[in-house]
Amino acid sequence: MTFSGVHVPLITPFAADGEVAAEALEGLAHAVLDGGAAGLVALGTTAEASALTGKERRTVVEVCARVRRERNATLIVGTGSGDTRSTAEALRGLAGVADAALVAVPSFVRPGEEGVLAHFAELSRRTPVPLIVYDIPHRTGQEVGAATLRAIGALPMVRGVKHATGGVGAGTVALLADPPPDFAVLAGDDVFFSALLALGAAGGVLASAHLRTADFAALAGAWQAGEAERARALGHRLSALAAALFAEPNPTVLKGVLHARGAIPTAGVRLPLLPARRESVEAVLRLL
Repeated sequence: MTFSGVHVPLITPFAADGEVAAEALEGLAHAVLDGGAAGLVALGTTAEASALTGKERRTVVEVCARVRRERNATLIVGTGSGDTRSTAEALRGLAGVADAALVAVPSFVRPGEEGVLAHFAELSRRTPVPLIVYDIPHRTGQEVGAATLRAIGALPMVRGVKHATGGVGAGTVALLADPPPDFAVLAGDDVFFSALLALGAAGGVLASAHLRTADFAALAGAWQAGEAERARALGHRLSALAAALFAEPNPTVLKGVLHARGAIPTAGVRLPLLPARRESVEAVLRLL
């Protein structure tokens, strides 16, 4: 399987009693697919996965898997930890459920690039589903260079990387200039989606695409069709939207906007996150 286009890392909506609002989650999943998203991502950072219980995580995956079957869409599920053995065990549970697993570079332990490569080499031998590396050094504390990502991309069962390095640097350019075969570079920093598409990225995993999904999908299509002038103009507008959505910790502003638009029952988030300020939500609503 190849991965391209816009994949939306779904929030986890909460009801007034604090429980997971499964019906609202299902509605969001259908809405982004109706808007042109290529697939869904469950249990990503945007889903507040670390604040969910095991039972809640299973509920989220079950809802997304049902939509995947009904819509013939792609489903990527976030899983794993800083420990290789427990990550491999978690991957076994995704057989027959997901099209791929989004697995972050081991966080906190900072194993070095050789350790990161060894981690994914072991996972590639044991996983029943394809792997997408989640490279997000400002959360993991571990830098991974283009050469190491190429080596990881050459492993069996590794199909891509969610590139969320906080910018477009020399490593980004080097990786996109010479990616491994059948290896998708997916933008993971929403503000830089258009820039990475211009350099040859296959698509993106974009929280902002909960909103204006069709425009994000059109942006990917415009760059792929070589319509640079149209893509630049649309890209600038969507980057401004993304910047406003990330003015406070993700997904607080996004949840505030979705609640204001009636898409979810509350704007609730779980500690240590705090609800977004009203002015941050209103700034996005004005852009919309």
